[in-house]
Amino acid sequence: MKNLLVIGGSFFLGRVFVETLAQNNDYRIYVVNRGNRPLNINGVVEIESDRNDITTLKALLPKLSWHGVIDFCAYTPQDISNLFLVLPPKNIKHYFFISTVSVYAPTKALPIKEGSPTLTGPQPELGPAADYGYQKLLAEKTMAMHCKHNLIPFTCLRPGIIYGKYNYAPRESYFFDLIRKGQLAVIPDNDLALFQFVSVWDAARIIVLCMGNPDTYNKTFNLNAPELVSYGRLIEILECVTDRAIPKQSMSVIEIDQNRIPLPFPLDSHLIYSCDLIRQVLGFTYMSLIDGMQRTYDWYCKEVETSK
Repeated sequence: MKNLLVIGGSFFLGRVFVETLAQNNDYRIYVVNRGNRPLNINGVVEIESDRNDITTLKALLPKLSWHGVIDFCAYTPQDISNLFLVLPPKNIKHYFFISTVSVYAPTKALPIKEGSPTLTGPQPELGPAADYGYQKLLAEKTMAMHCKHNLIPFTCLRPGIIYGKYNYAPRESYFFDLIRKGQLAVIPDNDLALFQFVSVWDAARIIVLCMGNPDTYNKTFNLNAPELVSYGRLIEILECVTDRAIPKQSMSVIEIDQNRIPLPFPLDSHLIYSCDLIRQVLGFTYMSLIDGMQRTYDWYCKEVETSK
């Protein structure tokens, strides 16, 4: 049996990944998190600890050889370094770091590829999120340094906009809530801003396919489905999956900002990333956005019904 150590794993992508592999008898899964959201999944061992509580983690982690360490919640270089103080490097067969496309520097050279320029510092224009992308990039570099020094194969995954089951961010649910309440959907009058999605199920499947795969060792991959989507196209898809006409109003970006309408996707710039490398290496085919959104909406409806 192969032992997997999951850091995080009680929310969104990590949770779907754990649920997916918990059905496979070839794996024994250990999940480290703070215990705020117990998984309660049969066969999954939950270890309650903050990842940076080195003393507690050393005491609680079993002395095992890890087929894979999948790190969903490292946000700073210190998060990475602290974990390597706890884990004996000789016990790690493959390290996964879940990063983000937010590490890339702004550019007009699209699509953005894995080798495109990355940030050189924080982004003050993003306000509270100013440090997010840069700190994730520094965490990437720290992870690669530790892995290379200790001869541990690593795979770095940079997902774009993730949607699907357990999504706690108000992305697709922002529109689902409007639809359920029969409220007006505001969209930009300029429908040229294009962006991409990746379903949480595809992202989890890619991690599984990369595990122990030498073709993914010491490489970085973008995770984005190839479909280019605008707000107008997204509304068309949502009308299809919900079987409802969505009342909508077009506004300028200036008006949207002035009215503080919390639209979750880019308003006036493209976010387009190359998805070729991971597809070539794995022979991977992403699910269509309409299929993924249908699956997401069905889950959302069940959650709403359960909460009544």
